Amino acid sequence: MECTIEVNKKYCTCTYESCARKHHCCQCLHYHRNHGELPACFFTKEYERTYDRSIQNFIKMHSSKVS
Repeated sequence: MECTIEVNKKYCTCTYESCARKHHCCQCLHYHRNHGELPACFFTKEYERTYDRSIQNFIKMHSSKVS
């Protein structure tokens, strides 16, 4: 499968500009999975800005929506 960087740019919510994997979704997913994390696109803008990609932060984000 060919990477569609131009299409990915429309949906990428990552604000970490110096990331070499930005807009390369497959690389980004593998990187974060290998580090026990989730990529930026799984988080709301508020939570993404913390750069905390942990699964615990993802759960916290969803738990706060339920309250």
